[in-house]
Amino acid sequence: MSNPCILCVAITGSLPTKANNPAVPITVSEQIESTHEAFEAGASICHAHVRNDDETPSSDPEKFAALKEGLEKHCPGMIIQFSTGGRSGAGKTRGGMLPLQPDMASLSVGSNNFPTRVYENPPDLVDWLASEMRTHSITPEVEAFDLSHILQAIRLHQEGALYGKLYVQFVMGVKNAMPADKEVFDLYVDQVKRRAPGANWCAAGIGANQLIVNEWAIAAGGHTRTGLEDNVRLDRQTLAPSNAALIQRAAELCEKYERPVATWQQAREILDVPLRG
Repeated sequence: MSNPCILCVAITGSLPTKANNPAVPITVSEQIESTHEAFEAGASICHAHVRNDDETPSSDPEKFAALKEGLEKHCPGMIIQFSTGGRSGAGKTRGGMLPLQPDMASLSVGSNNFPTRVYENPPDLVDWLASEMRTHSITPEVEAFDLSHILQAIRLHQEGALYGKLYVQFVMGVKNAMPADKEVFDLYVDQVKRRAPGANWCAAGIGANQLIVNEWAIAAGGHTRTGLEDNVRLDRQTLAPSNAALIQRAAELCEKYERPVATWQQAREILDVPLRG
């Protein structure tokens, strides 16, 4: 019972639509309701994107502000993490919501290939986003799509460029990027433990890889992410009925490996992310 597992719910993302799964929350009110259900099922971090009314990605700070207000009201204590990902905008618009002071924000520290395009994270933009997070006391969750991203995150943290405690997430299963491969996963865990022994790490699997990567991370003593952003199905034949259902599935894996699901208080202590105010 000494190693709680933090469960992060990635509620919406930039790609899944209601045509893919009607349970994908698009409006702010839907996002708040879906997150509340996941929070009650054991999620202690909400990784959030926002959408326009036509379901296209948005970087509108007003939408992020409304979402943050609703989550603070209905999921008190939950860690709110905004996405600065590249599908929601270009350049500094990706960090336009950071003055809202979420607890955390995602940060990609290098570029890589996605299925049909290059996910560009040039050094000057990475430096600016990291600086904005330092200015507003926001802990980055470094989203690593490649070994070089992990090593870059460790270097940036050692140099003082990243605010707070180092937290690295392995994103596995994106076509043309990091595969969902157990030997690769084990290598990344080893690299973090050896090169940054004070860091925390988690892992997320995309699509059909979600469940196996959840299990690898939980079994290896790390933390994990699930949710409709990454995967809209329970299995090949069955759509996930909610974000909460995916969190519940991860919680069952925690029970299998005799790890308690972290409360929001424990998650904040592990990641050194205090409540504001």
